[in-house]
Amino acid sequence: MQVARIRFPAANSHVGTDRPVIPDDGEGPRRAVKLGAFELEATTVTNARFAEFIAATGHVTEAERFGWAPVFRGLLPEGLGHAPVGAQIPWWRRIDGANWRSPEGPGSTIHARTHHPAVQVSWNDAMAFAAWCGGRLPTEAEWEHAARGGAADPRFPWGDDEPSDQAVFCNIWQGRFPEQNTCADGFFGTSPADAFSPNGAGLYGMAGNVWEWTADSFRIRSLGKLARQRNEQASRNRDKVVKGGSFLCHKSYCYRYRIAARSSMSPDSSTSHTGFRICYDSDI
Repeated sequence: MQVARIRFPAANSHVGTDRPVIPDDGEGPRRAVKLGAFELEATTVTNARFAEFIAATGHVTEAERFGWAPVFRGLLPEGLGHAPVGAQIPWWRRIDGANWRSPEGPGSTIHARTHHPAVQVSWNDAMAFAAWCGGRLPTEAEWEHAARGGAADPRFPWGDDEPSDQAVFCNIWQGRFPEQNTCADGFFGTSPADAFSPNGAGLYGMAGNVWEWTADSFRIRSLGKLARQRNEQASRNRDKVVKGGSFLCHKSYCYRYRIAARSSMSPDSSTSHTGFRICYDSDI
């Protein structure tokens, strides 16, 4: 399956921001970086494309090997008494049999979601896919540079206009999280990978829809006590940086669909709101 690639020439760029909104995530400070030329696929890897990879390689995803994966409770039929994944995140449920083919567990399917991002895919699974297609995962700096789409320093891939429950720019939560989603953007869960307008460079879905794995290990550049504790935990878990936010983000809860925003996940984790896109080195 042919996928459009957007080329970015070598450039002096930056990562992070001097206007952090969630400083405990390590959004700042802004740091200068020098990037080599690279290409980034215009969309996240879709279910259709991930299925081609599975058919060609026989890869078994980590969610399939573990036998379960976390699913947002709002995506599940009402009345099911599945156990929460953790006390601090009661809207996540441990669902036996949830994987990329059945993102919400047995009985769910991707048949009507072939052009949606592949989810329930771990960092290790994404790395296997990248090796198969001859690419790699982007670094955090490459991801941010591409998300800006040629603009100097916008807050969002489309500019500085703030999305809201009425102003729709991407697939995020509208309403009162996690009880009510008005679906003003037209979607409750994931949307097609190219459902919303691209940024200035031609990249789709760089905010919302699904978190995107990057190549980088998670680290906070701060000497504070909390930063040291998070860095120690991230090191133990071998956490990787994820970017872009997801369909579950809302300003009141998870204001992480900004370009400089970031979060972390362990490389064997898979969820119903995490996917990836592929990057390539460029010789020109």
